[in-house]
Amino acid sequence: MSMHRSLKSTSKVSVRRNVLKRFERIEVLKAAGKWKEGDRGRGLPKTKPPA
Repeated sequence: MSMHRSLKSTSKVSVRRNVLKRFERIEVLKAAGKWKEGDRGRGLPKTKPPA
């Protein structure tokens, strides 16, 4: 029986993810100048992953 193609590991190193983790969203906001030191890490605005 062969393995389904969705279960096989991909050889791609950098796969673009749709969802960022909290610390990644903060990094994106810092780069855009929308994050001030001391801001809370909850209720962050939506951000798109860097291309």
